[in-house]
Amino acid sequence: MSNDISTSSSYLDSITWQDTQVATADEESDALTQEDFFSLLTQQLSYQDPSNPADNDQMIAQMTNFTMAQGITDLNTNFESLASSMTSNSALQASTLVGKQALLESNSLDLNETGDAKGSAVAEEAVDNLKIKVTDASGQLVKTIDMGSQPAGAVRFTWDGTNEDGERLPEGEYTVSAEGSTDGEFSSLPIATFKNIESVNINGSSGIIINTKEGAVRLTDVAEIA
Repeated sequence: MSNDISTSSSYLDSITWQDTQVATADEESDALTQEDFFSLLTQQLSYQDPSNPADNDQMIAQMTNFTMAQGITDLNTNFESLASSMTSNSALQASTLVGKQALLESNSLDLNETGDAKGSAVAEEAVDNLKIKVTDASGQLVKTIDMGSQPAGAVRFTWDGTNEDGERLPEGEYTVSAEGSTDGEFSSLPIATFKNIESVNINGSSGIIINTKEGAVRLTDVAEIA
């Protein structure tokens, strides 16, 4: 005997809907509203013993507790509305990042058909004879950029896409490295380059995630947006 998938699916959807309605109805019926509370309080006062009336302090305490509970419920509702609004604003702001460039720790340099390729080297202390070296996919050195002496911190560099002869190289991915001397000793420096932001994820548990050709990275790990 064959099964009708669409009918089975509709049946399950119907059962799920009914269960939801029942659960919602049960939740609503179990909820004590402000009107119910004062009705109970009025009923309590009407049945109290005149010779032993209810303690005013206890009645005030009951009313205060209910008011606090109602206030907390309203506060939670307002917080949920605020969180939803903030999520929408974050999504709108994140969407504006698409098409921009993010400065990420990477030794790959993307050269477009036109324009420059940019990046940054990080010197923990003042450095001399800083040189930025660019190599192609075959590992051949195509350009050396002499940055001279630089203070500690981030050192920006720009490659115009030409080789040592001034000829424009084809677009593609190149490798970049930085080397400089400190107290007469040469060492390599960390490199960060600009990557195109292709898309953005906004609903993940890790917050806003930007996607580049090299992979995904959290927005909090991005040094700069250009």
